[in-house]
Amino acid sequence: MKKLVSSLLLCAAPLSAQAQEAGELVRFVSCPIYRDTDAGRKSGCWLADELETGRRFDVTQSPYKPDWSRQVLVEGRVSEAAPAPCGGSKVLEPVRTSVLDTPCPRHMLPAEGFPGRPYSLPPRNIKPLGVAREVPAGPYGPTTFYTFYEFDKAFIVYQYDDYLIDKAVTWIRAAKPRKLIITGYAASDPVRVSGVPLRERPEVAQERAEAVALTFARFIPDLPVEVHWKTSSVPIDVEGADTLPAQSQRRVEIEAVF
Repeated sequence: MKKLVSSLLLCAAPLSAQAQEAGELVRFVSCPIYRDTDAGRKSGCWLADELETGRRFDVTQSPYKPDWSRQVLVEGRVSEAAPAPCGGSKVLEPVRTSVLDTPCPRHMLPAEGFPGRPYSLPPRNIKPLGVAREVPAGPYGPTTFYTFYEFDKAFIVYQYDDYLIDKAVTWIRAAKPRKLIITGYAASDPVRVSGVPLRERPEVAQERAEAVALTFARFIPDLPVEVHWKTSSVPIDVEGADTLPAQSQRRVEIEAVF
C-alpha cells in the first residue's frame, strides 16, 4: 500500500508543479526564434528562451510581434494551454513582446511536426468604420479609458490600441462629455531585466499623449482636449493591460469630464 501511495504522489508531482506555474508572471529579455509552421495564413510561431531558467516560451499571442533581428522584452503569464501547436515548453497568454534596439542573430526553426495555429481574428478586432456601432447604454458619468504601448514606443498598435480607442470613441460620442483630459505616462524609472538596463525615455509620455489627442481630434473634432504627460509611472490594474503590471505603466489615460 505504501508503495502504491508513493507511486501516486510521484505521478501527481509534475501536475501539481504545472498547476502552480499557471498564472506565473515572467519578464525577460531574449532573442526571438521563428518556427516555420504551415497551418494556413499567419500560422508561423514565435518562441523566446528565458536564459535564466532554460525555459522556452511560445509568445505568438502577443498583439505586437517580434523582429527576429532584434532582442525582445517578453512580459507575460504562463497559460494552462498545452504547448503543442508551436513547441515551446510553455505558452504565455497574455503576453507582450517589445522590440528593443540590440541586434540579434536570426533564428528560424523548421516545423518539426508542430502544426502552428491556423489564422483567426484576435479577441480584440476592430470592425470596419462603415459598420454601425451599438450605442452604449447610459447613464453616463466621469469615465477613464486606456491605451497601452510597446516598450519606449508611442505607436498605436493595430488590433489592440485601435480597438480600445474605438470603444472609447463610441462611448464618448454617446455620452457627450464636456471635455477630455488625455495624459501620457512613461515607465522612466530604470530597471534591470535579464541583466539588461531598461528605462523608457521620459519624452515618450508626451509622444503618447499627443498621438492619442490627435486621434480624438480627428474622430470628434469639436470636443475640447487637454493634454498632459507624466513620468515614473506606476502599475495599475485596469482592463486592457491584462494583469501585466509593466504593460499598465506604458499607457495613456483618456478621462471624460462632465
